[in-house]
Amino acid sequence: MAGSGTAGSGGSVHGVGSVSGIGGQQPVGIRATAARYALLPLRIFLGVTFVYAGIDKLTDSAFLSDSGTGSIGELMRQVRDSSALPWMVDQALKDPTAFGYAMAYGELAVGLGILVGLLSRLAAFGGALISLSLWLTVSWQSDPYYYGNDLAYLMAWLPLVLAGAPYLSLDVVISRRRRRQGSQLFT
Repeated sequence: MAGSGTAGSGGSVHGVGSVSGIGGQQPVGIRATAARYALLPLRIFLGVTFVYAGIDKLTDSAFLSDSGTGSIGELMRQVRDSSALPWMVDQALKDPTAFGYAMAYGELAVGLGILVGLLSRLAAFGGALISLSLWLTVSWQSDPYYYGNDLAYLMAWLPLVLAGAPYLSLDVVISRRRRRQGSQLFT
């Protein structure tokens, strides 16, 4: 009988509580459930953190200024000579307020996207780019390098770039709807 899980019959047994074969059965049990939802705490942490960071920037009038204590302009001037990419900081210094708004709205979009699982790989890629740019500019002078938290955020985004949000996400809902309608966007 094909797909029954016995050797030579089209299916194979992969361990206790896990049968895979023609029927597309998924692993079962507490370990399989834990594995399935393993990225959810990371999504929640990064999503909430980036939403909070974006809102914090948007509601801080001192941050969104070209100059002064606590402003994005002052921060960029402070890190310019110690960053790995001073030309990137120079770009931000052309219009620090616009850069601050772009940063805040980018963090907000990334955080919301990963929380609800909408375009989750793209959101995670955006989060990774934000973290990479912060590491190469603001955190670069941290010594030793692992004191700079932006590198840890960059590494935290990478599993979500690779896996997306396969559970509890709008991406899954949209994918299922498209599959039912025969116009699947991604496989």
